[in-house]
Amino acid sequence: MEPIQNNIPPGWKGGFAESNPAFAYPNPDLSSLPLLDNMANINLLQRQQPVKWPEFSWETEKGQLDPKRCYTMFAPYISRLGYTDEGRVYSIICPQQGIYIHKIGCMNVEVTVTGQRGWANETNKEIAADMTVVGKIWFSPSAHQNYFVKMLWDLFAHSDLPFPSHKSHAIVVTTHLSGNPDQPVFPVRTGISDLFPNPDFALHYDVAWSVANIAVEIGPIQKTGVALVDDFNQLIMDAFNLASGNMLQPGNLLSWNVWFSEPALVDQEEWRTHAERWRKSIDEGHGSPFGDGTVPKFFDGTPFNAAEELIEEKIKEIFEWLINHLMKH
Repeated sequence: MEPIQNNIPPGWKGGFAESNPAFAYPNPDLSSLPLLDNMANINLLQRQQPVKWPEFSWETEKGQLDPKRCYTMFAPYISRLGYTDEGRVYSIICPQQGIYIHKIGCMNVEVTVTGQRGWANETNKEIAADMTVVGKIWFSPSAHQNYFVKMLWDLFAHSDLPFPSHKSHAIVVTTHLSGNPDQPVFPVRTGISDLFPNPDFALHYDVAWSVANIAVEIGPIQKTGVALVDDFNQLIMDAFNLASGNMLQPGNLLSWNVWFSEPALVDQEEWRTHAERWRKSIDEGHGSPFGDGTVPKFFDGTPFNAAEELIEEKIKEIFEWLINHLMKH
């Protein structure tokens, strides 16, 4: 069935994708373009392709005979691709959402784009982009009301250590090209991923304008230079991965198919404030501004359920760590 396309605004000129023969498919080479700061050229954005159906997939038990691949759609319009009338990409908004951890509460998870380059072609519905990103995880304000989290925060404040209670002290998760830890740049290319089977509930050919795919390997968390904080952050990441099915486990390949709705014009001020508005909505417990995504499921549709007893054990481990490292000082 042909993808639906309605209300595409006038103004498309194109030409940037054809400006260098190296940009062409089947193997676009974008290395001649500089990796640009994601927020440095918002004043150049004119058009966008919003991601209405961001379908994520990863292995919940990597390295096992049956890795139990999980699928979930993040909230609608959580990402978007921004470009000029000629098709040069200047900004890519990436996901942020909240993930609930038993007895801890909600943690904010943000994929922060640290560099991007590329092109979009509305004529043939192709895109090619490169990105560098890090994951950032911190306790949302709603979690601060939790007795356990409040105790953590107070102990860190008393010790004058950077507790990940807000984005400026977030736990930073590194990423890189699959199989190459020395290459932080990874591609975004047209079509769905062929690295794994895609269940019917994760396909949107009948309603999407176009689709592209991304895959990034998860690296270790970034060291803060403070051993106590690094040890604590690792414990929190362990709990996060137990709750999320090892979504950000080092060595895991996080893949997503981004299904776009039809192109639209860019409101530059709205683009600048997009991340803050989403973060505020999550922080205040409202969920995502355009509705929630789907619960994580396996290929056959069976929901993923976190192992609460393992999370309970990890929380005990965190508490014991606090007693041994903070409460005694």
